[in-house]
Amino acid sequence: MGASVKTFTFSHSDLIGASAANVRAAIRSGAYAGHTAGLAAGKLQCNLAILPEQFALDFLRFCLRNPKPCPIAGVGDSGDVKIPTLGHDIDIRTDVSKYRVFRNGMLSDELSDISDVWADDLVTVALGCSFTFENALVRNGIPVRHLETGRNVPMFKSNIDLVPAGRFAGQMVVTMRPIPAAQVDAACEISRRYPQAHGAPIAVGDPAQIGISDLFAPDWGDAVEIKDDEVPVYWACGVTPQNVLLDAGLPICITHSPGHMLIADVAEDAETTILA
Repeated sequence: MGASVKTFTFSHSDLIGASAANVRAAIRSGAYAGHTAGLAAGKLQCNLAILPEQFALDFLRFCLRNPKPCPIAGVGDSGDVKIPTLGHDIDIRTDVSKYRVFRNGMLSDELSDISDVWADDLVTVALGCSFTFENALVRNGIPVRHLETGRNVPMFKSNIDLVPAGRFAGQMVVTMRPIPAAQVDAACEISRRYPQAHGAPIAVGDPAQIGISDLFAPDWGDAVEIKDDEVPVYWACGVTPQNVLLDAGLPICITHSPGHMLIADVAEDAETTILA
């Protein structure tokens, strides 16, 4: 009988304090498959949009016209699985803990490795994520409920129309974080410093003003408690381009699964847009 091989796995708490490269290594090896909120503090986290080259220019135009939900952090060459400006060892096929593959506007697969669906005409667009500025909120004594409770951030469809480009159009998706009323202004000012991670909030207070009917029934992520002294605050969300790609009905496109981000080696407070 052959010797048994022990498979190592990591929990989210195991990876708190790990470097971006070590978190990616754990994901690449299959040892971690969870969400990335709160991991690799100080490093930029990115949403992913991977699509055929023939649609990439219009999609980039869409992102430039809608920078709040779609802040461009990096763009790969056609067929290239590397984005060296975001991390020298990144392999876009393996370094995200969960991917979504869409074909003709329909969810086809959720995978932990997209090597088998990669093609030479695919272009990767990395977009900044609001997980990035959460570290700054915590450092400044502003509570972030989903981090406190080990959950994924709640995400909602809104009624905010986006500026179209080619076949790409739709409405913004937002994240919601309950913030103590006395700290809302500080949270707005802190997040404003991170334009590559959605920047300042797009709304504060009544969810109906942006088309949300129930804050305890998010479209993605997990519901969180809102205390009596807290106000719901809404930021643009990187799930927005996922919805737009879905509605565009491309023959194939690949995204991260909500909450499962690409962690870059770039500092979260980098001031310039980073293009490959």
